[in-house]
Amino acid sequence: MAGKSRIGELLVQKSVIDRSQLEQAEAMAQTSGCLLNKSLSSLGMISEQELLDLLSKEYRLKILNLEDVQFEPEALSQVPHDLALKYNVLPISLVNGSITIAMADPTDIAAINDLRFVTGSDITVVLCTESDLKTFTEKQYEGEVSYDEIFDDLGPENEVEVLSSEETIDINSLEKATEDAPVVKLVNAILLDAIKKNASDIHIEPYEKLFRVRFRIDGVLYEIMKPPLKLKNALTSRLKIMAELDIAERRLPQDGRIKLKLGQKKEMDFRVSVLPGLFGEKVVLRLLDKGNLQTDMTKLGFSKVQLNSFMDGINKPFGMVLVTGPTGSGKTTTLYSALAELNKSTINISTAEDPVEFNLFGINQVQMHEEIGLNFAASLRSFLRQDPDVIMVGEIRDYETAEIAIKASLTGHLVLSTLHTNDAPSTINRLLNMGIEPFLVASSVNIIVAQRLARKICESCKEELHVSPDVLVGVGIPAAEAAHVKVYQGKGCSKCSNTGYKGRIALYECMSMSDKLKEFVLNGASAAEIKRQAIDDGMDTLRASGLRYLKEGVTTIEEILRVTAAD
Repeated sequence: MAGKSRIGELLVQKSVIDRSQLEQAEAMAQTSGCLLNKSLSSLGMISEQELLDLLSKEYRLKILNLEDVQFEPEALSQVPHDLALKYNVLPISLVNGSITIAMADPTDIAAINDLRFVTGSDITVVLCTESDLKTFTEKQYEGEVSYDEIFDDLGPENEVEVLSSEETIDINSLEKATEDAPVVKLVNAILLDAIKKNASDIHIEPYEKLFRVRFRIDGVLYEIMKPPLKLKNALTSRLKIMAELDIAERRLPQDGRIKLKLGQKKEMDFRVSVLPGLFGEKVVLRLLDKGNLQTDMTKLGFSKVQLNSFMDGINKPFGMVLVTGPTGSGKTTTLYSALAELNKSTINISTAEDPVEFNLFGINQVQMHEEIGLNFAASLRSFLRQDPDVIMVGEIRDYETAEIAIKASLTGHLVLSTLHTNDAPSTINRLLNMGIEPFLVASSVNIIVAQRLARKICESCKEELHVSPDVLVGVGIPAAEAAHVKVYQGKGCSKCSNTGYKGRIALYECMSMSDKLKEFVLNGASAAEIKRQAIDDGMDTLRASGLRYLKEGVTTIEEILRVTAAD
């Protein structure tokens, strides 16, 4: 916060909250870097709108809905973007030397005085919610990226000479080309646009006669633009320099990391992977935003029964908890949420990851380096000499890692890991195929969780869709329910880029190892037999979890069919 807020004292005086609640809210605001308003709202003590109404009456200030405001460029130019972020304000208009400023906290006198000094103008305060403030500040200062304007800068005087893959590259010339203003501007625009569109990955792909950029948004790839083909080497080299990779090496894959600082407190990491292709190097960047890391297990997508099963599995003193699913299905988020739940000062937690995606306080995280022999198996051996309570292995890929992990789980340690299988029951067969004995699997595994990510319907353009009950029965909804189920879709709007979807929800399949399931494993049962028994034990399959969200109007039939298989 820019200055000391008096809101808390006002609420205590008016008996809206007590002193202990104020201290709790102030501690949360200090930790998360948000305004006291937001922490009060998050803790359920008073809503943002109720607080605005109280402040409006107390200080006789007008409340504005920023969606109805016409922002004046002259006012925006008076307050630089970094100051607007620092003071949590947004300039609206400039009239007769007085700037109208939207604020969520009008008691921040220090911010108002600083703005008066910086702008040399009188300040008129109006009220708005912090969430609106954040949304419209980004929109007004940054706006939409115009790639056409960047390409217009690439006139003859700015053309970058790019050599073919067969020619010898002059490294000095290429380094100079990457500093060419349009190339730098284009790379920056791509990275910022991906952040604003909430993309999870950026794909930069060269082909024989085409160069394109695609963003993966909510699990689906969308083509964003096609830069001039002549830029492919300069653009790739610029990204490699930012990721501190070797721009002279174009024959071997390389991995690196880019860190961007946005505003005062937000940082964004990009995990960079460069892969040599037939017509140049393909670059894929994975966006890692710690601010979006969801570690609250109640918000991940578990049903109440599934959450209880998962909590039982991770709260046992020893054993294995396995999370399965394809790449990009949210396995890491689920494991991090489990670690956050277990992370206490009395517990020693060590993780072996490839790569380490997020830094977690209080947890000893180790980055794998295969080239020097630091792999999952080697890390696991070292962990067992480090007096661990909980161990997380990024992935069980081979017999050696699986064997050490299972032995660790049988000697008093809780082991969390991932596998690549289609569903929870087939994970048993995967371990057996690796060479693990059935009795070891039966005695070590606590719970197996399979998951997928399904896109959520955009709430801004959600509408009911009339579907025949026969279609719903075909998807898997019982005939008795099908006639009463309401199905929805997204019509498409500016907030969801006309896709009809915004955000994703996880679908889970939680298979706890009951005594009957352990018997099935010992007797060499097939994955189909294990699945039938797990369902009899009360397991909801991935399709069943998807149908639950379909009936709740969260997702669509198409999404359920896309990410889950029929039972």
